[in-house]
Amino acid sequence: MPPRASPTHFLCIPLITAKSRQQLSTRVSAFRADITSPESFDVPDEAVRPVGTLHLTLGVMSFPKNDGLSSAVELLKTIVPRQIIADIIPPAEVKHETQEVEPLRTLPARLSVTLKGLHTMQSAAKASVLYAPPVDTDGVLTKFCEKLRSSFQEAGLMVEENRPLLLHATILNTIYVKGRKASKGGKGRHRDKLTIDARQILERYDDYVWMEDIPIEKVAICKMGAKKQDDGDEAYEVEAEIDI
Repeated sequence: MPPRASPTHFLCIPLITAKSRQQLSTRVSAFRADITSPESFDVPDEAVRPVGTLHLTLGVMSFPKNDGLSSAVELLKTIVPRQIIADIIPPAEVKHETQEVEPLRTLPARLSVTLKGLHTMQSAAKASVLYAPPVDTDGVLTKFCEKLRSSFQEAGLMVEENRPLLLHATILNTIYVKGRKASKGGKGRHRDKLTIDARQILERYDDYVWMEDIPIEKVAICKMGAKKQDDGDEAYEVEAEIDI
């Protein structure tokens, strides 16, 4: 079997908007100041992701030399997010004087996101990635994202991962730490992946609210590799996007 091509792009819901930037900037900055302090957890500063990179990944795609990218862009433009939401949310029922009940379709409210808590996909004692999950008690956000992902997978444009979609915003990733050689606090020689004992970090930030009740505004196809911005932040290049 030939090796899987390296991903070049990803479908996502950007989390940085005019309404969310202040919340996220303030709370990520406080988190950064805490965990990078030598008196606290002494985590390398580069491990904390820049605010401008925060997003919910729906899936990754591979377009070497941009071959196939135009097809993904065209597919994205055909998607009507409000219709997807309307199909997910059940209609309200209206009872008439005759006691007859009929469904009433109303224009669905915009999806909003609250990020709360901190988790890892690995062992907490040897973690390299920490993420904030969205609060999705009714499951509407997850279903919406699953439908978006399925559209691209069925068109053969997105890598099939054969696992449930785990919505998450990456807050910390040690792969961005320069000169990483060994596990922090670990034993042995030269290891490529820097890991940290995140047990106390996860406990401290278990109920931490990163952003609260912020409307989702876009669905975007972005290029891998965040770029430095003029204000010192970082962001991913947007190839195409649609409004919700």
